[in-house]
This record gives sequence, C-alpha cells and structure tokens, in this order.
Amino acid sequence: MVRKEDGQSIVELALALPIVLLLLVGIIDFGRVMFIHLNLELITQESARLGGLGRSDEEIRAYAQDRVSLEDPSQLAVNITPSGIRKSGTYVTVELTYTESLLEPLGDMAIPYTIKTSSTIRVE
Repeated sequence: MVRKEDGQSIVELALALPIVLLLLVGIIDFGRVMFIHLNLELITQESARLGGLGRSDEEIRAYAQDRVSLEDPSQLAVNITPSGIRKSGTYVTVELTYTESLLEPLGDMAIPYTIKTSSTIRVE
C-alpha cells in the first residue's frame, strides 16, 4: 500500500527551521560579543600604555571613553589601580567592564554577560 507523502517535507521543514534559525542567530550574536570583547581588550591595552607613560586617571578614562564604540557607552566602567600619582617603576592596571547580553534577538530570554578586560604595565 502506497500512501501519499505530499506534506512530509513541509512538516520536516517546520520542525527543523526553528533549530537552524536559533543556531544561526547564536553564531552571529556570539561573533558580535567576541568583536566587542576584542575591541575592549585593545582599548584596555592602549589605556594601560597611557598610564605607563605617566598620564593622569582622567586622561586615561577620557581616552577609553572616546575610543569605545558601544551601543551604550555609559555602561562602560573604567577602573585604574593604583589611582592618583604613580611613581616610576610601579605597575598600573586598567580594567574595563561592560555588560552585554547574548542572544539579544530572543528578547527577555537573552543571557546577561559581563565583559571584563584588564591590562597591567610598568610605569616608566
């Protein structure tokens, strides 16, 4: 007995399409978050370099805020240790923290993710 299988491919597509779309959105969104992470890592290294050259905390913060290209730059936290005047031969650490969410297209199901980068350099 041969049965008609006209709707079989539509049912298979309906079952597989959400999974494929979720994987595609996940790959693209993961790439976006990794791009932000690498961008912040570069800015952190350059900001620490400024601290190593004897720049003030305000100049380092301003440099980091100016160079960053984020959706909400006000969420960027710049932490400089030690703060204030640094002596030659000591180490300065610059840490950038930014809160982002993974799988943003899913709305309320998005996963919060904190990007934290730090760099340390010796003061000249």
